[in-house]
Amino acid sequence: ILSPDARTLASPNIVIILCGNKKDLDADREVTFLEASRFAQENELMFLETSALTGENVEEAFLICARTILSKIESGELDPERMGSGIQYGDASLRQLRQPRGSAAQARQQCNC
Repeated sequence: ILSPDARTLASPNIVIILCGNKKDLDADREVTFLEASRFAQENELMFLETSALTGENVEEAFLICARTILSKIESGELDPERMGSGIQYGDASLRQLRQPRGSAAQARQQCNC
């Protein structure tokens, strides 16, 4: 069961993802996918199995969290301007859109600077 502190001390709109690691060691599994999935559902968590060794679903875990947070911002459920929301905007000078690999060179070629 989740520590009550995680939910009571955080924003009510907290985004939590349960990552079942070591997906690459399926033969040594102690918790079935169904058990973990059911636990996540009962505790209102997102669930994803990952492997730090192979990298499987590691980046996806962060992307899912980020997309869920962005969706909550867009729907008005989360307001980064509200104190205590648990999120905040970063320094505007550090923000930039993530470009696919190789496109930075293409962008420089199109620039007239």
